[in-house]
Amino acid sequence: MAMACTGLAVTGSAAASAAPSTVPSAPGTGPVLELPRPTGPFAVGRTALALRDASRADPWVAGQRRELMVSLWYPAVPARGARPAPYMTERESAALLELLGADDVPEDTLAKVRTHSVADARPLARRSPLVLLSPGFKLPRATLSSLAEDLASRGYVVAGVGHNHEAVATTFPDGRTTPCSACTPPYDQAKLTRIGEGRAADMRFVLDRLIGPRPVWGGGRAVDGRRVAMVGHSAGGYSTVPAMRGDRRIDAGLTLDGLAEVSTPGVDRPFLMMGTPENAPGGTGEPYWGRTWSALSGWKRWLTVDGAQHESFTDLPALVDQATPGAADGPVAEAGLSGARGVEITRAYVGAFLDRQLRNRPRPLLDGPSVHRPEVRFWAP
Repeated sequence: MAMACTGLAVTGSAAASAAPSTVPSAPGTGPVLELPRPTGPFAVGRTALALRDASRADPWVAGQRRELMVSLWYPAVPARGARPAPYMTERESAALLELLGADDVPEDTLAKVRTHSVADARPLARRSPLVLLSPGFKLPRATLSSLAEDLASRGYVVAGVGHNHEAVATTFPDGRTTPCSACTPPYDQAKLTRIGEGRAADMRFVLDRLIGPRPVWGGGRAVDGRRVAMVGHSAGGYSTVPAMRGDRRIDAGLTLDGLAEVSTPGVDRPFLMMGTPENAPGGTGEPYWGRTWSALSGWKRWLTVDGAQHESFTDLPALVDQATPGAADGPVAEAGLSGARGVEITRAYVGAFLDRQLRNRPRPLLDGPSVHRPEVRFWAP
């Protein structure tokens, strides 16, 4: 399986695609892939919501109202023998594999990925903090499932938002699969701003529907609307700052390898910047990361991960590693970080940040370098 450019990774230039990485192809029969197991004590449920904002035009397709698909992961009542939730649809799988350049892998391979959440399981009778999750440009929301399942197993409700027409494919319950209408050049500053502001509006709408007076989810009483954070990868990451500026309900924010000019005005609430080595001070991403850092006036941290690539904060490298026979440590390890290690580090630091900011729990992991995770560097320019 070849892993090609997938996202809109904003670094030292206005818009630069993620650096491509190539791994050996998987056999034509197609492997059965599995997400890493969650680490928390709770069983995980997952449901999907189709939402329509009748008050807002779609920013990419003329004459349409804004529609979103939202996956909800949440602490659930254990259910023996229940069917796992699907990872993504067959059409989404085919489109993503085409983007990855995996021409010799069966089109439905990613639709068969084994998850660790149960479809429509009964939520636990508890109020949990809410985490809004925004994926990278072109990527289906499912590609952050490892992080979402882990957070749900640790007691969070996670809303993974599929920003319509910004992923290679988004399937709706009525059978429609929409393409990426936004995925046409140029990827200039105007487009970056349009994405960031559009996703901020998406998040306001999702919050209204989840924690407003009439929640759209039957388990809405399980959501604690007084404790809300947003986490985003790539385009989702640089959309986090404008989302927080536009909605005081978002108490904390975190970017996974995504900052752009739209992020540089900063915010006054807790914020964690986590990315690849090129986003260290003095690196190619530093102009945006440095300006955003300077404008953050609340609690803040700036971390980079040695050996990480742009996709290391998603499920993709871990799945690619599994799809490559005979690679003892995974092919991504050749670049310094295996897929499994990327998932473990992402889960650890995102979880620590959310525990600290939404639950007021001390997390020494955020206070400085760790001997157990020496890849993670702390910066305080």
